[in-house]
This record gives sequence, C-alpha cells and structure tokens, in this order.
Amino acid sequence: MAAKQPPPLMKKHSQTDLVSRLKTRKILGVGGEDDDGEVHRSKISQVLGNEIKFTVREPLGLRVWQFVSAVLFSGIAVMALAFPDQLYDAVFDGAQVTSKTPIRLYGGALLSISLIMWNALYTAEKVIIRWTLLTEACYFGVQFLVVTATLAETGLMSLGTLLLLVSRLLFVAISIYYYYQVGRRPKKA
Repeated sequence: MAAKQPPPLMKKHSQTDLVSRLKTRKILGVGGEDDDGEVHRSKISQVLGNEIKFTVREPLGLRVWQFVSAVLFSGIAVMALAFPDQLYDAVFDGAQVTSKTPIRLYGGALLSISLIMWNALYTAEKVIIRWTLLTEACYFGVQFLVVTATLAETGLMSLGTLLLLVSRLLFVAISIYYYYQVGRRPKKA
C-alpha cells in the first residue's frame, strides 16, 4: 500500500492581497507614525520601543581608551603590590621608602578600580561607561594633587615626576572629553 500524500498547503490569498494587509495593519495600529514620528513595523516593536534610540553612539577611540586605562590601572596595581620599592623609586627619584604597607594598599585599591575598568570595557550601557570615565578623571585629578603636594613638601623634582604630572593632566583631559562625548544626546536626523 502506498502512503497517501497529504494535500499541498494552500496559501491564503488574503495575506498576499495588498488591501487586506493594509486593513490588518491599520486594525493592529502598526505601519503609521506615532507621536514621536516613528514608524513601527510590528506590534512588538511598537510595544517594546525602538532599540536604536537606546544604543550608545560611541565616540571614536573610546574603547581603545578604556582598554589602555584598564591595562594602565592593572599594571600599576601589580607593580605596587609586588614591587613597592621600585614603584616609589620610579616616581620620587631616589627617595627611600619608609613603609611598604601604604604602597601595597594603594596597589589593592588600584586593582579594584582596574576590575571595574575591565568590566566597563565590555558593556554598552551609557551610564556605566560614564561613571567609569568619571572615576578615572577623579582618580587622575586626585593623584595629580597628591603628587604636587608631596613635591612641595619634599622639594624633590625629577624628570619622572614631571612626566607623571603631565601624563595625569593629559589623562584627566581625555577622560573628561570622553565623559562628555558619551553623555551627549544624539542629533536628530
């Protein structure tokens, strides 16, 4: 016995009929413009909203800066934890370390901040990116002030210290630039 073949599926003509499709879309309330001037292609996009307006328009070089910051924070943290004498000597050329504990605590704090930086590198949320950039700017600004005050107290000035101060001002400027660029509202087309 041969198996009986089911009849071929027939396509409904009402779905291909343009007038019928337009009537269906009108009943569903899709296809026309809403109050914001957006045209929704489906009821789902109308209910959930258009995800394009929530995506972050990233400024050029933002992810590179986040990566460089994460590497910088991690590298200095490891150096402060493992080699506190060498880190202090690199910053304050030739000065002796009285205690390694504060430098290691500094390394632990930097390691914690670096974990936040690494996580922010993989997020697309505007608020998290802005908060990490603000954290960086505050950190570099406070570090600039602390190193400047220490130099005023000790009177020791070296090329390494000057490079540190200039780099911190540059890093503050870059972080603030990206902070404001990420926070800008996109221009309406």
